Amino acid sequence: MEDGTPIPVDSVGWHFDNTFTSLPDVLYTAALPAPVRHPQLVILNAPLAASLGLQLHTQPPETLAALFAGQVLPPGANPVAWAYAGHQYGHFTMLGDGRAILLGEQRTPSGQLFDIQLKGAGPTRFSRRGDGRAALGPMLREYLISEAMAGLGIPTTRSLAVVTTGEPVYRDTILPGAILTRVAASHIRVGTFQYLAARGDTDQLRALADYTIRRHDPDVLTAEHPYRAFFQAVADRQAALVARWQLVGFVHGVMNTDNTAISGETIDYGPCAFMNRYDPATVFSSIDSIGRYAYGNQPAIIHWNLARFAESLLPLLDPDPERAVAIAVEMLNNFPATFERYWLQGMRQKLGLQTEESDDAALVQSLLDVMEQTGADYTNTFFHLSQEPERPDNPFRDARFPDWHARWQARLAHEGTTPEAARAAMRQVNPVVIPRNHQVEAVLAAAETGDLAPLQALLAVLQSPFVWTAHHAAYQSPPDHEQGYRTFCGT
Repeated sequence: MEDGTPIPVDSVGWHFDNTFTSLPDVLYTAALPAPVRHPQLVILNAPLAASLGLQLHTQPPETLAALFAGQVLPPGANPVAWAYAGHQYGHFTMLGDGRAILLGEQRTPSGQLFDIQLKGAGPTRFSRRGDGRAALGPMLREYLISEAMAGLGIPTTRSLAVVTTGEPVYRDTILPGAILTRVAASHIRVGTFQYLAARGDTDQLRALADYTIRRHDPDVLTAEHPYRAFFQAVADRQAALVARWQLVGFVHGVMNTDNTAISGETIDYGPCAFMNRYDPATVFSSIDSIGRYAYGNQPAIIHWNLARFAESLLPLLDPDPERAVAIAVEMLNNFPATFERYWLQGMRQKLGLQTEESDDAALVQSLLDVMEQTGADYTNTFFHLSQEPERPDNPFRDARFPDWHARWQARLAHEGTTPEAARAAMRQVNPVVIPRNHQVEAVLAAAETGDLAPLQALLAVLQSPFVWTAHHAAYQSPPDHEQGYRTFCGT
């Protein structure tokens, strides 16, 4: 700090275990966080800190601000920027962490390993003429949405803290600078494998695969063909993850291969948003002019991304190139059925169905068709279906859904589930609240002026999204008009 007071960061429970240093050094480069003028703590995720084994509550705000601005490093930190590649909107590019610095890997009391990364900490070798900085609004947006996803039970990177830097960031306007601390099972991506595959070094590619297997899929080490089993494990996680997105109406917005995490976590919350009215063509990103990453395209896009992953792994799948391609194609052909299984399983739960029947997919699709035709709100439709039919605000009491509602009741009767039992089960999986876009924008605008109360209030609601109270009801309503709503990546 400016007065020379030592920062006791070694007393809060850091236990770094930088296993990534066993990887080929072409994958990372040393990178120190840039000095900043006057860091200040904006928000701290105390429950997440405790789960990581960190006693951050013992430290004053100025100490935490210096820590999460990268002005003082935890003991054992080995800050680096990762190299990776990626297909961005279908175009292949060699990339890397242009504004993110991995401090190291925290070993939790239970033995789990988590990356601790500073986002917006200054330029690196991969900044490509960028400033390496981040603005407060986008960093708080990532904090808010990632914590909302965690509350919904969807695998996600998490946000540990946001600090302001006391320095401006120049975008279309002058914005307050900020740094977010991101926590992830790892930052290994499909694009990480693409990077080494593009370099043509099979030994380095094998080293990365072996490391990733040990970190994320140690069970496949005993498989007859470990690399094939590894691909299947990754594909299965991605199928489950994107199915979960679809079930809550989440639109990622930038499903590039460098944003497809091998761990199966949702990563990068730039132009993401939640759908209000059900429409498969929903797209929010300001730069996705053709709707490549629209809501309805997400299953096909993750399939496409996995094809790029399989291409990268070809030398490991089989020494014979033709057999390797055949193996990859066969594995990829299994993906649509895997995704459909996860999605339909989730939809059955959303409808309170306890058994499986052959026409369930048609029952679900017919509901979605009616929702699209009537402009129904996606989240609220399932919420109201899970409530008592006597509620005056229940849309299923009017004439919009009569035929489908009768089919649903007949389906429940056929399996012997009462509507009351179905609704009780549905209330466990259908959220009452999601981060409504207009509410997100409102709390971020307030936070940028220094008023964090609306942000804290919304966070509290989103941490218990399946609970209905009169307080939650205030966050249920979609905007009166959302035509043309756009989100931005923040760079």
